[in-house]
Amino acid sequence: MGGIDPILLLASLMVASTPILLAALGELVVERAGVLNLGVEGMMITGAVCGFAATVLTGSPWLGFVAAALAGGVMALIFGVLTQYLLSNQVATGLALTLFGLGLSALIGQSYAGITIDRPPSLNLPLLRDIPWLGPIVFRHDVILYLSLAMVVAIWWFLTRSRGGLILRAVGENHDAAHALGYPVIAIRMAAITFGGAMAGTGGAYISIMRLRQWTEGMTSGAGWIALAIVVFASWRSGRVLLGAYLFGGVTVLQLNLQGAGFRIPAVLLSASPYLITIIVLVLMSLSRNARNATPGNLGATFHASN
Repeated sequence: MGGIDPILLLASLMVASTPILLAALGELVVERAGVLNLGVEGMMITGAVCGFAATVLTGSPWLGFVAAALAGGVMALIFGVLTQYLLSNQVATGLALTLFGLGLSALIGQSYAGITIDRPPSLNLPLLRDIPWLGPIVFRHDVILYLSLAMVVAIWWFLTRSRGGLILRAVGENHDAAHALGYPVIAIRMAAITFGGAMAGTGGAYISIMRLRQWTEGMTSGAGWIALAIVVFASWRSGRVLLGAYLFGGVTVLQLNLQGAGFRIPAVLLSASPYLITIIVLVLMSLSRNARNATPGNLGATFHASN
């Protein structure tokens, strides 16, 4: 491992994990409301291209992130209308949303291929950035990365400590009982779906604006599917989502560093390692009774008000 800088490795881990963390946190809220949206990949890639396009057109990466969140939210609203009002199958609709997002992003991105933007400046917190070891790893990143960490705490508080979070969880556990108590099940789910889409779009824009600083077709490379797996891995808890995102992000960064250091490991195996780990974790979680018990009671179930 002598050819790998551990400080750079850990700092890169935080950056690589951020888009997955943002998307997974959004999907966590969606699934806590009882909705299974498999269109995360489609929303992420749409957010990536719309965010990049807005950054190129306006010169502002922050407006790019706003555009990405709006694009992801609009995609999610399409899914919400189809599944919550027209009662289409959530699994099939989510898969269709991913295919639609991949095609739409390829169409929009044709005009932006080959364009490179400047990386927005890092926050570089004074004094903290100069702490040996810890400073370069933790305190020299961008605002969006720190926002993603703040969202972990905010979502934890909302789901476990607020009345709104309790209602959302009640809808996800038993939508008929929540409806009987007078809660607007569909409105709550639509709000959760839109939030999840905005988070996924922001995660996609982080890849195009912060990490790669260019548009490449299919640049999310399955990050949306990994985000879905992380929600299951985390047993629908925000703190564990952070752990899962950093675990999978770490695997991704490590395999890139191993390739760069010239280790004699087949490149195909290294490239596939994040997805192989995802499959292994999902299999192990499916065997866990605690994970099955943590699943929201009405996850993926269609709600139809009887009165």
